[in-house]
Amino acid sequence: MLETKQQVLETYQPQAQLCQALNHPVRLAILDILREGEQCVCHMEAILGLRQAYISQHLMLLREAGLVEDRRDGWNIFYHVSRPEVHQIADALRMLAGQPRRKLVHIHAPTECPCPKCNS
Repeated sequence: MLETKQQVLETYQPQAQLCQALNHPVRLAILDILREGEQCVCHMEAILGLRQAYISQHLMLLREAGLVEDRRDGWNIFYHVSRPEVHQIADALRMLAGQPRRKLVHIHAPTECPCPKCNS
């Protein structure tokens, strides 16, 4: 039995959805931050210099795509990459764009970040 054009194209839908999830510089930066392990939003705020609500919107899209998971600990919500192979995709995109990997550092002084990573 021959597949219809629609059936063929539907097989590519999951890949297209992952590309949509990766199609924003903030989401790629978040994934880079999460390479270092589990992080809370306030830590991402200190690195990116963006508002918590804006970062949370991007985390929600990454979570819906199945790339990021969260864990609650008291007031803090910690995020981690649930599909580590996404880093290989990000690395391939970086190579195709001809860009070196960036070392992400705090924009604000680490003491302004209330997370346990910065204030241990």
